[in-house]
Amino acid sequence: MCGQAQGRDNEVVFPLSVVWFIKELIGAASTRRYKHLIELCYTVAQKYIFEGKHEDAVPAALHSLRFRMNVHGLSSVELVPAYLLLAEASLGLGRVVQAEEYLSQAQWTVLKSTECSYAIHSLLHRNLGLLYMAKENYEEARYHLANDIYFASCAFGTEHIRASGGYFHLANIFNGLKKLDLADTLYTKVSEIWNKYLNDHYQVLSQARIQQIDLLGKRFETDTGLDEAQEAEAIQILTSILNIRESTSNKAPQKTIFVLKILFMLYFLMMNSSKASSPRKAASLKQREKFLWLDSAVCPAALAFVLRTLGHPDSPDGNLLVAPLTSMPLSVGSKGPEMEKRDFVHYKLRNSASRLSCSLTSLTLIPHAEEYALRALHLAKKQKLSVQEQNTIQDLLNLISVEEAQPIT
Repeated sequence: MCGQAQGRDNEVVFPLSVVWFIKELIGAASTRRYKHLIELCYTVAQKYIFEGKHEDAVPAALHSLRFRMNVHGLSSVELVPAYLLLAEASLGLGRVVQAEEYLSQAQWTVLKSTECSYAIHSLLHRNLGLLYMAKENYEEARYHLANDIYFASCAFGTEHIRASGGYFHLANIFNGLKKLDLADTLYTKVSEIWNKYLNDHYQVLSQARIQQIDLLGKRFETDTGLDEAQEAEAIQILTSILNIRESTSNKAPQKTIFVLKILFMLYFLMMNSSKASSPRKAASLKQREKFLWLDSAVCPAALAFVLRTLGHPDSPDGNLLVAPLTSMPLSVGSKGPEMEKRDFVHYKLRNSASRLSCSLTSLTLIPHAEEYALRALHLAKKQKLSVQEQNTIQDLLNLISVEEAQPIT
């Protein structure tokens, strides 16, 4: 029985090597589980922030911070993204002083670190820019947003969607200062970045429509290439630009139509991604559940022994349970937001339920895609744009009809 021996009162005794092996096995599985939950919490918090649900974002961001502390320690630079999420959520709730405290902690952590990536520097400067925008110190805000763009460009490239947020917030500053030419240039830059990114994915989908099947006889699966938070960010940025463009549509209707077509592509790709990847997402959910339980890889008696030794709770069937988060304070330090203690399982289940309703989601996305195409067509006719431009928009509407009749599955 796994090299076990009989001890006093028939107690099972295991060799020390077996005990340490199982300890390392449990430790590695716990680390993988925490890293997965870090990613999950971070994405959920980001998504809520981009959707303007800052109160809902706070618990997920706090859990992301707690999981990061468990995995990386209390002074790791890996804590910075969670601090920045909490700062951004605090700004959204109008808690400027609290946001400053989180940002100070993030800055101090970055200063102490010798291995801080360009991406983290970019996020730090973006949030500092947002802070100074909230304080109406636009000179400092522009300085930090310029640094955000620089570091994002170093990490991902000047034309990458990860750099578009810095351009967008900088444009908002110039727009608020009535420097409309500068704002217009930057809004155009952001629109072009998202147009290029989405158009590349859109062309893949269009090719799939033509070929229908690949060499293996299977339909192409398409995806926006974005996670849920990035999709929410794209919607927030592009709809904000659209509102600005529509306020001046009489002067530059083609710019408004351009943004409408980008939003159409975004929703159309999200719609097809939702349908095409339903089985893949369902499989992903099953994989996620494995991070909440550690199936016994050794005999149950050995596992139970080690669990007792390490002080872990063990379930009736011998699996290792995640320690309940309700036993942990959700406030970070003495100055963090005091919140009602809630188990993260609530957020996980809510997130899982939203992913499992892929087919329903695709149905809700069709009207959005159709609406933007119709608005673009109406504006093109109103402004008497070329017949070629109108026909291009009409082709988008025809794609909606094809999608409803023959969706990719």
